[in-house]
Amino acid sequence: METRITTDNDQLNQLYPTVKSFLEQDQVTYTIDAETVHGYRSPDCPALWIRDHSDIVRGAKYFAPDMTSAVTHFANTQLGNGSFFDFVTCNMDNENWTKYVRVPVEADVEYRFVKALYQGWQTTGNDEWLAQMLPHAEKAMHYIMTHPWRWHEEHQLVKRALTMDTWDFDYISPDQPWLNFQITDETHWGIFYGDNAGYCEAFGLLAKLYAHLGQDEKASHWKNQAQGIKERANALCWNGRFYTHRIPLDDFRIQGVDENEQLTLSNPMAINRGLSTHDMAVAMLKEYQHRKKTTGAFAEWFSLDPPYPDGCFGDPKLIGGAYINGGIFPLSGGELARAAFEHGFESYGVQILTQYANMIAESGETYLWYFPDGSPSSEETSTSPEATATDGWGSSAMLYAFVEGLAGVVDTDHLFKKIRLSPRWTAADIKQADVSVAYGPSDAGIQYTYAQHQDKLSLSITGHSHVDLHTLLPQGHQASAVTHNGHPLNFKHDTVENSTYVDASFECQSTANIEITLSNI
Repeated sequence: METRITTDNDQLNQLYPTVKSFLEQDQVTYTIDAETVHGYRSPDCPALWIRDHSDIVRGAKYFAPDMTSAVTHFANTQLGNGSFFDFVTCNMDNENWTKYVRVPVEADVEYRFVKALYQGWQTTGNDEWLAQMLPHAEKAMHYIMTHPWRWHEEHQLVKRALTMDTWDFDYISPDQPWLNFQITDETHWGIFYGDNAGYCEAFGLLAKLYAHLGQDEKASHWKNQAQGIKERANALCWNGRFYTHRIPLDDFRIQGVDENEQLTLSNPMAINRGLSTHDMAVAMLKEYQHRKKTTGAFAEWFSLDPPYPDGCFGDPKLIGGAYINGGIFPLSGGELARAAFEHGFESYGVQILTQYANMIAESGETYLWYFPDGSPSSEETSTSPEATATDGWGSSAMLYAFVEGLAGVVDTDHLFKKIRLSPRWTAADIKQADVSVAYGPSDAGIQYTYAQHQDKLSLSITGHSHVDLHTLLPQGHQASAVTHNGHPLNFKHDTVENSTYVDASFECQSTANIEITLSNI
C-alpha cells in the first residue's frame, strides 16, 4: 500500500506529491562508526538536528523506509547527564570529521527525542527496539526535571533563557556583534509555555509506550507527570486569549516590548500537543483570525507578533518581520490548520491549506519563512544563507494538517491497528475522495473512499483496524441512521463549536462499508 490522496479538488491533489518531493530533497545520510544514520535536515542548516527531524518525519513517515536510525544514533551519543546533542553533521566546513553540538540555551531537545522515538515505534511496531530506547528517554526526562538550567523548582516547570519562542539564541545587548547561545551569569531566565507543552506531550507518550509494554507503574507515573505539568503551565502561562510568550523570573524587561501581547508560533503547537483545553484552543484560533484581519500580513502564520525591536538579539538582520522576529512560517500555519480542524474551525483549516497549496504550486518552492508582504527569505536577508527552497519543517506541518486534519486519518496506536477516522471533506466542498495512508518502514496502512450524495455519505474502508469514526456532516444536517456492511450501527452526534459530527466505532477486518443517512436539522 502506498500513500496517496485523490479528490475532486485538483489543487489539493498536488499537496502530498509536492511536499513529498520537498522532503526527498531534505534527506541526510551519514556513515558514522560504520553505521548508517538517516534523517531530515533543517531548512536553514545542512546538519541533522533532532528538533527539525522529529517534526519533519510527521510527513516523511508516509514514504520513508528508515524511521529509527537517527533516533538510535542520538540515543547512543547521549551525554552522561542525560541530555542529547542538538545536531550531528559530517563533511561540514570542508572537513571530513563528525561534529556534534548542543546549544546551551536549548530546553526543548529532550522532548523532541521522545517524539521521534514514538514515531519510530509507531511506524515499525518494533517493541524490542522500543525497549532499548526507553531508558534513554527516561534519563533525558530526569535531566530536564533536575538540572538547574532546565527546571524551576518553585513553579515545577521547565525554564529557559530569554529566547524568541523555541529558538536557539537568547537576548544580548544591542552592542554585541553576534548571536548568543551560551548560558552566562547575565542570562535572563523565564518560563516558556512551548517547552512545557512539549514535555506535556512527551510525558503522555511515555505513558502510552510503557502501557503498551505492560509496565503499568511507569505508565501511571508519566501519565501523572503529564497532567501535573499541564495544570501548572496553564495556570501560570495562559492569559485568556493565548499563552503569554514568557513569564520572566527576574526583573529584566526589553524596553518597549509587552510580552503579554506577543503571539508566538508555539501557540498552535500547544493545542496539538495536548496542553490546551478546547476552550483555550478556540480562543487562540479566534486570536489568529483577528490578527489576520488587523496586521496586514499576507498570512497569520507568525513566528511572533508584534516583533522585538530591530537587532536587539545581536544580529542586525533580525529586523521586525524577518526570520523568527515576526517572519511568516509555514510551520506555524500547518500547526494552526491542524488545530483548526480538530476544534470546530474546519473551513479555516481549509483556507490555510489552500493558501499554502497555491503558494507552492505557483513557485515550486517553499521557504522556512517569508516577510509579512509575502516575499521569501533570501541569502541577503537571512541569518542563515544556507537556507533551502525545500523547507521540510513547514511543508511537513502542512502535510500533517492535510492527512490528519482534512483527510482525518490518525493512528492512535501503531501500524494503524487503532485509528480515529475523521473525514472532513465537506468543509472543503469535496464530494469524492480516495485516500490511502501507509507507513514507509512497514507498509502498514489504511485506505478509504468517500462520497457525498444528496441524502447520504458513504465510506468504504480497507484495512485491519479498530476504527473510531468521527465524520463531519454537511452543514444543517444530522444522521438519521448509520449502517456497517448493511447492518445498523450504534452512533451518536458530537457538536464541536458549530460543526456536527457523527461518531461510531467498529472493527474493520478487511473491508467495512459505512453509510450515513442524512436528514435536515
